[in-house]
Amino acid sequence: MPNTGVEPSLVDPDELDDDYIHVVAAIIWKQGSPGQFLIARRQAGKHLQHYWELPGGKVEADESPRQALRRELVEEINIRAVSATQFMQVYHRYPERKILLDTWIVDKYEGDVRSQEGQALNWIDCDQISDYRFPDADLPILDALKRR
Repeated sequence: MPNTGVEPSLVDPDELDDDYIHVVAAIIWKQGSPGQFLIARRQAGKHLQHYWELPGGKVEADESPRQALRRELVEEINIRAVSATQFMQVYHRYPERKILLDTWIVDKYEGDVRSQEGQALNWIDCDQISDYRFPDADLPILDALKRR
């Protein structure tokens, strides 16, 4: 299910506030089960605790988004992305922070998916998206997946 039929959406850097946080997120298609992708539950004590999200995390100052994606997937869910394609970017302003969510499609990876930080993981189909509570920044991405 790697092809979504959606053109990548890139955010104009001139539209970003100086204090935004750059975050990468992965749409990881389950190998051998077309149509299912991975979601992770945010842990207690974190911003938007208990919401479900796409796996990923913050881009560090010395790395590219692709490097951050690879690092975060190893740290969080024990996989190495072999094939990753930029999908879309969403700039979102929460009351307490601003994020640039840089989303990538991962349709090929090595390793066995498993939680490295104690977070719950679940494979879902696009028609199950409405069964879960996602952060507002994720909603345009999930809508694009539903329309594929």
